[in-house]
Amino acid sequence: MARWYEHMTSWYESVIDRQIREARERGEFDDLPGAGKPLPGYGQPDDEDWWLKDLVVRENITGVLPASLKLRREIEDIRHTVAKLKTEAAVRRTVEDLNERIRRAQRGHLDGPPVVLSTVDADEVVEAWLGLR
Repeated sequence: MARWYEHMTSWYESVIDRQIREARERGEFDDLPGAGKPLPGYGQPDDEDWWLKDLVVRENITGVLPASLKLRREIEDIRHTVAKLKTEAAVRRTVEDLNERIRRAQRGHLDGPPVVLSTVDADEVVEAWLGLR
């Protein structure tokens, strides 16, 4: 019985196996990127999030930060943000908008990991903005 099964499996070729074989015969697998090179990550310890990290790099995914971390980044970048503004009033409005979102985050009305954030001093930002003029 085992011999009959071995004979049938060697005789039978699935549709997928046939498509792969035909593509190989047509040379569709020749000169693929990375041919002859080791697989990325080969020999390194397994990482359960490898697929997610690979997706982020491959698809150049940016801006997928939780709202609380985006807010922290906005605080760090406030001087660059206001540098392109033309009036002091616009700088103050931008800082006040940022401070209002910081206050909402302090009350826990923001998604993402908790972060300790302080409001931004509008006078300091205006002074730095004036220094760039």
